[in-house]
Amino acid sequence: MTISGSGYTLPVFACASAIAALHWLRHHQPLTVVTVDLITPAEVAEIPIEQVAGLSENMALAITRSDPGDNLDLTKNTPIWAMVEWAEGEGEAVIIKGGEGIGKQENGAGKAAIYGYAQRLLQEHLSRLLAPGERITVTIILPAGRSLALRTSNAAFGVVEGLSLLGTSGISQPLSTPEQLATFRADLQQKASQFDSLVFCIGENGLDLARKIGINPQQLVKTANWLGPMLVEADILGVKELLLFGYHGKLMKLAGGIFHTHHHLADGRREILATYCSLAGLKQSEIQVIFDSPTAEAALTYLRSLDANTSSDWVNQVYTAIAEAIDSRVQEYIRNHSQNGMSSLVCGSVMFDRDRKIIVKSKTACMLSGKLC
Repeated sequence: MTISGSGYTLPVFACASAIAALHWLRHHQPLTVVTVDLITPAEVAEIPIEQVAGLSENMALAITRSDPGDNLDLTKNTPIWAMVEWAEGEGEAVIIKGGEGIGKQENGAGKAAIYGYAQRLLQEHLSRLLAPGERITVTIILPAGRSLALRTSNAAFGVVEGLSLLGTSGISQPLSTPEQLATFRADLQQKASQFDSLVFCIGENGLDLARKIGINPQQLVKTANWLGPMLVEADILGVKELLLFGYHGKLMKLAGGIFHTHHHLADGRREILATYCSLAGLKQSEIQVIFDSPTAEAALTYLRSLDANTSSDWVNQVYTAIAEAIDSRVQEYIRNHSQNGMSSLVCGSVMFDRDRKIIVKSKTACMLSGKLC
C-alpha cells in the first residue's frame, strides 16, 4: 500500500537519498522517485529525489527534502543528503555515518545520533541492493542541521552539533495535531479513572526521568505541547492532584501564560527568564546576557556561573519564582476554563535541566512528590 498525502520522518528521506545515490553508482542513471518500504508501519512511501550527482567513480550524492506533512516541524522542506561510496576490504556490508548537521551523542563518545529505526531502515534497504561481498559507506548529511538544532532542545538531552535521526515509525506523527491530542486525552481518561494523582510529562525525557525517580509509570501522562487542553481535561475528569514535570525550557513558558508550548506558536523563554531575573535583582548587564542567550540552557549556565563566581543564589531565587508562577498561572487557567469558575485540582511543577537533573520543585510539587515517589 502506498500512502499519499502523509508526512514522513527524517529517516525515510535519508533512506530514499541513499537508495538513489547507490542506484547512480551502479547504473549511472538518476532516479526521480524512490519507493521506500517503511517497515513500521507495513506500508510504502514514494519519495521524490531532488538531485543526484556522481562525485567520483566510486562515490555519489543524492538529495531529498523533508516533508513531515501538516506537522509544524522545523525540518519541513530541509534538504537531506546521502553520500554513498564503495568500500574496500572486509567488514559490514553497509556502514552508516553521520556527516555535517547530524548530531553527536555526548554520552556516546561522539557517536552519530542515528538511532534504531533509521539504522534498520537504511541497513535493510541498502543490503538488499548489494551483491555478495559488496560493501558501501553511507554518510547522511543535513546541511541546515546545525543551525536548526539551535532551535530545539536537542542539546538539553545530550545531542549536540545537529539534529538526530530519531523515531520508531516512518510516518510523521506530530505532537501538535488534533489527532495526537485525542490520543493523549484517551490516555489521560484511562489513567484518571484509576488515580486521583497524576504526573504530566511534556516529552520522553520527562517520562524517563519520572520513572527513574520512582514515580509509578501508570500515573504518568504524556502531554507534548498540549498542556492547556490537557489541564482542562484533567479538571473535568476529577483529578485531584497534578504534578507538571518538564524540561525548564518548555515548562517555564507557562509562567508567561503560554499553554501551548510548541515554538512555532509561541516562545517567550528569554522574556520570561529576563523578567524574573530583573525581579530577583540582577544587574542590568547580567539581565542583558540572559536576554541575549540563544537557549534557556545557556541562560541557566550563565546564572550558575554567576552563583559560582559570586557565591550568590540566583538560580534558586529565579527558578523558585518561576516555579511558583507556573503553579499560580496553571490554577488560574484551570479556573478560567472550568464551567463554574472553580476547581479542586492542585498543581505543582518540577523543572529539570539538560542533564536531567532537577533544578527546582515548587512548594506544591514538594508535597506531591512525597506522595507519588
